[in-house]
Amino acid sequence: MTRTGGFQDDDFWTEFHDFLFSEQRHAQAEELLDTSRLLSFPADARVLDLCCGPGVFTVPLARRGRDVTGVDTSGAMLDRARKRAAEAGVRVAHVRADAREYENPGGFDVVLNLFTSFGYFEDPADNARMLRTMYSCLAPGGTLVLDLAGKELLARKVTPPKVVRRGEDLMVQTDTVLDDWARLRSDWVLVRGERVTRATLVWFVYSAVELRQMAQEAGFGRVEVFGGFDGRPYDENAERLVLRAIREA
Repeated sequence: MTRTGGFQDDDFWTEFHDFLFSEQRHAQAEELLDTSRLLSFPADARVLDLCCGPGVFTVPLARRGRDVTGVDTSGAMLDRARKRAAEAGVRVAHVRADAREYENPGGFDVVLNLFTSFGYFEDPADNARMLRTMYSCLAPGGTLVLDLAGKELLARKVTPPKVVRRGEDLMVQTDTVLDDWARLRSDWVLVRGERVTRATLVWFVYSAVELRQMAQEAGFGRVEVFGGFDGRPYDENAERLVLRAIREA
């Protein structure tokens, strides 16, 4: 039996990669870029994918002609992203950096933070700092799109353990609410033959109201919240919490 650390541990991303970033997820990104008005950007847009992982969005964005930079703290994930970009024959700038500290003031027209890649720092002030990084990286008039599982949605879905099977591999995920719904803990068990790997992630969860306030405190104006990439309202039928915010001139 082995145990990996949290989201800053490359062993975690390597061990659980196939469950976190399936080919279905890559295909979903392609579909979203083709259909979502929230992800429709000018052809010459400079796009920062903050916490880009293995290139789920960076590669299809580059294939559509965008000037794309992918930033991640995981060297293992960036290696996969570089390989995927090379196989696709597209150019993506990859930078290994902490999402709180990456600097390129006014360097982008769009900043993306997708698939619940927000809230993982132990100190809530660091999550706010990450939002300020997103703000500072945008040129005046630029757009942030931040997508996560909102607290309201999680309240419907925190259920008995979730079991996922891929081929002969089996993963069991158990979620626990912490601190009166301030945080969530996910305990993961991955079984590959006789090998068992355990990992635990703890992150802050946000309601739409909380996330909107954080974005406004970071400096953003025109903050909107949607219940999915199709632009639906954030109500009882919401599938995701998608925040779109503008850095005003």
